[in-house]
Amino acid sequence: MTTDPNTSPFPKGEKITNGYFTGNAFLTPLLARDKNNDFVLVNVTFEAGARTNWHTHPKGQVLLVTEGVGFYQEKGKPAQRIKTGDVVNIPELVEHWHGASATHKLVHIAITNYQGDNNVVWLSPVSDEEYTEVNKH
Repeated sequence: MTTDPNTSPFPKGEKITNGYFTGNAFLTPLLARDKNNDFVLVNVTFEAGARTNWHTHPKGQVLLVTEGVGFYQEKGKPAQRIKTGDVVNIPELVEHWHGASATHKLVHIAITNYQGDNNVVWLSPVSDEEYTEVNKH
């Protein structure tokens, strides 16, 4: 049996409706925080044009890109193009966003660490102007 390289190994999941994403994004929980793991593991699918708000993580995050093309950007720095096979190690408390390009979907596994009961601080949306600028390059 062969595996289609254009198919994510995990289900697309449920549409994210928490107000912290622009566009259509979907989430599949893979591993909940428990007594052995002080992190959550989720698969996130961003349709073309979808992205997170700016946000931070008190103990950092790792993204494993499993499909597609998108961007990761830290506040005040140029956006980085990310694609299948990339690993993004996000330091604690760094304001950033990530998501699909305007023309391709992006799928990643996010490993998000906890500090106490918190693993993310959501901030303002990425503006259409910011997003358009990133997609020009």
